[in-house]
Amino acid sequence: MRCSLSPAALLLVALGCSGAEPEPPAAKASSAPLPEPAPSGSAALAASAELPALDSVPNSTPLVDLSGQAQPLPVTLPGAGPRVYARALKVWIHQAPDRNSRRLGYLRSGGSSPTRGGAAGHADCPGGWYPIAPAGYVCVGRRATLDGSDPVVVATREHRPDHERPLPYIYGTVRRPGPIYRRLPTPEELKRAEPDIDKRMPEWLDAPGEVGASYAQHVWLGRPGELPDPRAAWESQLSQGVPEFLRGNKVAPSAFALKDPQALSVERMRPKVGFSFLETFLHEGRRYGVTPDLRILPTDRLRPIQGSRLTGHEIPKDIDFPFAIVRKQNAHRYIFKADGGRLVKHEPATHGAAIKLTGKQRFFNKVLHYETGEGHWLSDREASRLDPAKRMPKWGTQGEKWIDVNLSKQTVVLYEGTRPVYATLISSGEAGLEDHRTSTATKRGIFRIHTKHITTTMSSDEAGEEFELRDVPYVMYFEEGYAMHGAYWHDRFGTPKSHGCLNLSPEDARRIFHWTDPQVPPGWHGALLPLKGTILFVHP
Repeated sequence: MRCSLSPAALLLVALGCSGAEPEPPAAKASSAPLPEPAPSGSAALAASAELPALDSVPNSTPLVDLSGQAQPLPVTLPGAGPRVYARALKVWIHQAPDRNSRRLGYLRSGGSSPTRGGAAGHADCPGGWYPIAPAGYVCVGRRATLDGSDPVVVATREHRPDHERPLPYIYGTVRRPGPIYRRLPTPEELKRAEPDIDKRMPEWLDAPGEVGASYAQHVWLGRPGELPDPRAAWESQLSQGVPEFLRGNKVAPSAFALKDPQALSVERMRPKVGFSFLETFLHEGRRYGVTPDLRILPTDRLRPIQGSRLTGHEIPKDIDFPFAIVRKQNAHRYIFKADGGRLVKHEPATHGAAIKLTGKQRFFNKVLHYETGEGHWLSDREASRLDPAKRMPKWGTQGEKWIDVNLSKQTVVLYEGTRPVYATLISSGEAGLEDHRTSTATKRGIFRIHTKHITTTMSSDEAGEEFELRDVPYVMYFEEGYAMHGAYWHDRFGTPKSHGCLNLSPEDARRIFHWTDPQVPPGWHGALLPLKGTILFVHP
């Protein structure tokens, strides 16, 4: 059982535009499990001769380190010609100037790359195949352009995924479905499109808890700042920050031909779909968000997503072995009362906290407990003890990066060779250690990360209810439909919950994504490197 759509379905969902044409099929990246690490010595030299150019490009310094410190994006990259700009959500980068050659990765609308020379051919591409940095070729045409003033490029290039914060975009999930717009409605059009608007806006402004205007509206800014009061904005019909491309009743630009270029609404929202936004703004008192494919949604119909604040721990900077990570939400530290021969609750143990252990452990009421450095006790049912790998695998002794995934403990430990450097909680497949072929369990084995997306669309039926998740952050596929990725829709890390994937908190996903190989080149949104990725050892 996989936790995501098939690659073909993902592509169709990601295109998401009327008139979009699927691209010709290309060779798929291999995702077979690896019983042994990548070959070394003479075998590695023989294998490397068969790899495409991107595989031989040295990995750049990661944009984010394991402490969460972000480096600025490079302003420019060296190139011998003009830049190629993406106009669609997926602009494939091919190994050769040929659509049937292997895909190396892709650009996303607003993303760009310097070229390494003029057009290298025009096969099935009248605009020409341009070599880009650091490798590969892009077909210039409807999906990509050399024109930096193209309307789609101008509308999106200032809102690239933000690698400096836990979530790369602004996120919300649909609570009250309504129209999805291509342009901003006039007051008359708004009343026709949403006949209940005069009733439901006051209800939303007054609603308590997570369903009303008092809940987490700061999320819509996407950055620190002052948010205008929603009630005052609605009553004064305030307009603020409306993008230039939407002013004057303009239709949002598109890379594709629209069936009705002047149509106000293109479709309706569906319940529980998660959307990402490049920016939000106020138009006539109401806040709207702009999606990466330049669609317009009123945010009062969505629940703003803050995302889990759980963050892992650097080893040995933050903590060293042996230690435990608290995996349950309502865990406690316990004190042993010698006079009564029993444990009593002492104080709460924070979910996700790393607590130093003495190494001593014993059973109380048939439950294993670990002694902390302060002389308290942690229950094995509430916390996971972590120790260095007992037997270092060959790829570790050879100096490779690798990730130790423990499904029973719901933890991952990152290694650089034999040196552990980071540990955190995960949520693996909700079926636990059952057979992955007949359940939602995570597949076990030795794998390499073969494909990485800064964001991509997935589907899930968490809690038994299916919904679609746009722009799931920091996705690292390691086998077929199995991936390690950020989850913005829950905060139950340390508990099996997914449909087979390895869920990480947004901040952990951001750090681990940039630490793992393959690195996604600057300007790219995804990369495919099946023989060079970081190893995952997934075991009970």
